[in-house]
Amino acid sequence: MTKLRAAVIGAGWFAAQNHIPVLAGRPEVVLDGVSRLGAAGLARVRDAFGFAFASEDCRAVLARGPGIVVVASPHALHCAHARDALLAGARVLCEKPMTLEPAAAWALVRLARERGRELLIANSYHDPPQVAALHERIPGGAIGRPEHAKRSCISVMRDVFTGDRGLKKWDTTFFRPGRSTRQDPAAGGGFASVQLSHSPALMPFPTGAAPERIGAMTVGEAGVDIADAAMLRLSGGAVASISGPVAMPQTVRALLRVFLCGSNGVALAEFDRGIDEIRTNDDPPQRIPLAPGGWDVVSTGPVHALADLALGRGRNLSPGSIGARPRRRSRRWSPRPGPGAVLPVMEETP
Repeated sequence: MTKLRAAVIGAGWFAAQNHIPVLAGRPEVVLDGVSRLGAAGLARVRDAFGFAFASEDCRAVLARGPGIVVVASPHALHCAHARDALLAGARVLCEKPMTLEPAAAWALVRLARERGRELLIANSYHDPPQVAALHERIPGGAIGRPEHAKRSCISVMRDVFTGDRGLKKWDTTFFRPGRSTRQDPAAGGGFASVQLSHSPALMPFPTGAAPERIGAMTVGEAGVDIADAAMLRLSGGAVASISGPVAMPQTVRALLRVFLCGSNGVALAEFDRGIDEIRTNDDPPQRIPLAPGGWDVVSTGPVHALADLALGRGRNLSPGSIGARPRRRSRRWSPRPGPGAVLPVMEETP
C-alpha cells in the first residue's frame, strides 16, 4: 500500500511532544519532511523520529509534495505556512491561533475550498465523542429555542504568559518552548488567541448559530491579555458570553464549562467535572453517561483526523471556518492591553 507522506512545519515543543509521535504511530503514514529554524534542533528532531528529509526552508519540504502537513510554527507564521501547504496540494492541520487577522483566515478558508483540500484547526475539545452526542441532541429541540449560551474557561497558563517559568511539564519535553510567541502581543501572544479560543470555537456547534456582533473587555499584564470577557449577539437572536482568566494553579485541572439555555430548559457540559446534562421543563434531568475521563482533552485527535480525512474516512469537526470568525473588525485593539482595556466591537459580514 502506498504510504501517506506527512510533513511538519515548525517542529517545536508541541509538535515533537504530540503531533509527530501520533503520525509516527500510524502504519499508513511515513514521516517525509520536517522543518524548523536552528540546525541543531532540526537535526535532533529529524534523527529522533526518522524523517526522510529536513530543511530550515519549509518550501523545500513542501516541494516534495506531502499529502498531509501539520503547521505548528510560531503564531505569526501560521498563515503563510498553511497557505503554502495548501498551494502544494496538501491537506493541512493548523495550530491555534489560525492567523493574526480575520481577513487572512478567511482567505485560507477560500483557498482550501478552491483547492479541494481539508483545512483543520487544532481544537482538541471537538474530538471527544460526548461533544458530538451533545451537539446532536441540542438541534433536535431538547431545550427549545436557543436564547443564551455561555462558555467559561479558567486556564493554568499564567506562567506561560508572564515571567519565564513556563509550565512545569516543559522541564521534560523534547523541546522547551521559548517565551516570544506567547508573550509578544505582536506575535499573537496572550490568553485570548492561544487558549480562550477553545471557547468560541465550540460556540457554533451546539447553538447552530454564528456570532454577528461582539463587544469585549480585557485585563492585561506584561503586555498581553490574561483575563477576557466578551458578549455576543448570535444569528437567530440568542445572546452569549465568553470569559476566562489564567488564574488556575498548575497543580489543578483547568476549568472549561459550556451552558446553553433555551425556551424549554438548559444543557450543560462541565469538562473539568465530567458532567454532561440536559434539564428541561417537561422531564427529569437527563445525565448523559460518561466513561471515566470522558471529557478529557485528547490532543492527538486533530492529528488522527487529518490522516483519516486524507485516507477518505472520518469528518472534519474543526474546519477552518471555526478558526476564522469573526470576518471583519470595525476598529483595532491596542496590542498592549491594560486593566479594563476595551477590545474591538466585531461584526460578521454576510
